[in-house]
Amino acid sequence: MFAVIAPATAPSLADVAAHYDDLDELYRSFWGTNLHHGYWITGNESADQAVANLTRLVAREAAFKPGERVCDLGCGYGAAALLWQRDYRVQVTGITISEKQYRYAKSAADGNLQVSFVRRDATRSALPSASFDVVTAIESSEHMASKDRFFREAHRLLRPAGHCVVAAWLTRDHPGRHESKYLLDPICTEGRLPSMASAAEYRSMLADAGFHNIQFSDLTRRVKKTWSICALRVLRRFFNDPAFRRALRDSRFTNRIFAKTVFRIWLAYQTGAMRFGLFAAQK
Repeated sequence: MFAVIAPATAPSLADVAAHYDDLDELYRSFWGTNLHHGYWITGNESADQAVANLTRLVAREAAFKPGERVCDLGCGYGAAALLWQRDYRVQVTGITISEKQYRYAKSAADGNLQVSFVRRDATRSALPSASFDVVTAIESSEHMASKDRFFREAHRLLRPAGHCVVAAWLTRDHPGRHESKYLLDPICTEGRLPSMASAAEYRSMLADAGFHNIQFSDLTRRVKKTWSICALRVLRRFFNDPAFRRALRDSRFTNRIFAKTVFRIWLAYQTGAMRFGLFAAQK
């Protein structure tokens, strides 16, 4: 059994989809269409450059080769898929549960036949077994109600010796009671995350799914600046945009609490309660 951090009532798949559909405008206006952490190498990169750094780091860990087939589980708006296809000449299939993300990704591909997107549950993709050289998941495994099933699906999709690369929000090993109560549990509830787990727990789940040669890199120090930037952007918009303030008071905006969660995540990184890691493994 895993000591994962999980809310009292786990969100359904529909809850996760609604979260991203509801926050579509907010997410894109604050962070753009590549909804991933920034990865600062020099420390002087812009937020957009840092996000591209993380996307390319995943590509390097996956050892992309031209012509390979890649499946991106939880592809968001398709920004990573499009960058990979353009820069590494791979074929990418992206999966998202959000209708708005799916529509945007399809439009952004604009007839590019090397990139395709489907809207469905990433743990039950219905794609052919052993049909991909690489499976990626960048900050999407957190939204999976059954991470065990998610990793088994990734394993099923890969050809023999194929690569799996996962970037994930993590908890520290054995988080304290107050960290769980005031930071990690609320983050899961407000962010529609069925659970967060530690690096050791991810390693175990990957191994149980049949992966070997599992490598882990702790990226926390180079990514946590993401949330300082997000917190400042929320504050600036709150004080400068009356429409944003009205939206946060609108009870029909059911996911508006995530604006508050940004500060909770920032604090979780500052205290070490949250970590961020990259896993690379082979079938």
